[in-house]
Amino acid sequence: MTVGPAATGPPDPGAAGGSAVPEEILRARAYLLRSVEPPNRRLVRLIEEYGPVEAADRLRRGAVPDALLRAATARRGTDHSTADLEAAAAAGARLLVPEDPQWPVWPFAAFTTAESGQLAPPVALWARGPGDVSVLADRSVTVVGSRAATRYGLHATAEFASALARRGVTVFSGAAFGIDAAAHRGALAVGAPTVAVLACGPDRAYPAAHTGLIERIAATGLVLSEYPPGTVPGRLRFLVRNRLLAALGAGCLVVEAGARSGSRRTAADSAALGRPVMAVPGPVTSALSVGCHELVRSGQAQLVGRPEDVLETVGRLGVDLAVPPAGERRPTDGLAAATLAVHDALPARAAWPPARIGEAAGVAADGVRAALTELEERGLAEYHQGLWQRPARRGGP
Repeated sequence: MTVGPAATGPPDPGAAGGSAVPEEILRARAYLLRSVEPPNRRLVRLIEEYGPVEAADRLRRGAVPDALLRAATARRGTDHSTADLEAAAAAGARLLVPEDPQWPVWPFAAFTTAESGQLAPPVALWARGPGDVSVLADRSVTVVGSRAATRYGLHATAEFASALARRGVTVFSGAAFGIDAAAHRGALAVGAPTVAVLACGPDRAYPAAHTGLIERIAATGLVLSEYPPGTVPGRLRFLVRNRLLAALGAGCLVVEAGARSGSRRTAADSAALGRPVMAVPGPVTSALSVGCHELVRSGQAQLVGRPEDVLETVGRLGVDLAVPPAGERRPTDGLAAATLAVHDALPARAAWPPARIGEAAGVAADGVRAALTELEERGLAEYHQGLWQRPARRGGP
């Protein structure tokens, strides 16, 4: 489904991300972005060696390595850069390029050390929304999971996303049905920006049923894509898109994934890029828990049960530490071993002298007296005419 116009007037190709990037660079990268289907390390190396303008000129003339020439054969002969920039502007989108201050440098730097050619960085990104991705990616987490999510998965995702968003962590996801949508909605529910990375053009909403959700994301956060306007989604493009999700998050959180799923592919890309992978456990009876459990069992992912666990993993070193979960506190918590033994020896329905209590507890007389004094101060022992017992109102420990 095509997104309705969100901007009017002629496009300003020099206004990428609000900065004055030279028009020739924008047009060159727009041309390269369409000419070669991403990802392509050879194209990235060509740009690194010659710069985007000369790289575009070389590709047009065919003065590039044969492997790259074959990859561009179907498209390099037609320059759609002007039309793409105009179509993007009509949809309220702009072209974000590495020459722009808003380009997410540190997230994409991980691609330089990745061994797989399928993990090449993007040539540029189409961006729709007011967010600055370089800022939003600074404290971030990518949330992925099953499209056919269960109630448990949707609830857990929304809880995690909203709690993390409240703490300033940006939620990245793919705007798909199920876990993706729950992650975005969880962040939006607390008024936080969230980022959707699409596998189609920036002027389209996929799935169409999520047009409203994508518009809400674009209103306060960002919608990103490396595919030119008009591009329709495809199975391969979703897999290619996943590497961007893996790179942009400081960590990857998987909530519900089958034994074979795109979510596990994103988790694998995250691990290859040096990002921590986390998985939320689920019912052992659910097929959608298999992927998460296998990630944990094989050591590929950390098990997380609370948003605080995620925050500690992706947050600031020494600052975002997870506080141990608050369990049920008992009145006897913190008692020394001898004092606890005396407490356990106190009768509930009678009253005993200290000597009998000491014998039952196996504690010497001095220790019994000290223990009884502390227990009385805590309200855990009562004294009656030389005899001791537990307070009737407290019962057992």
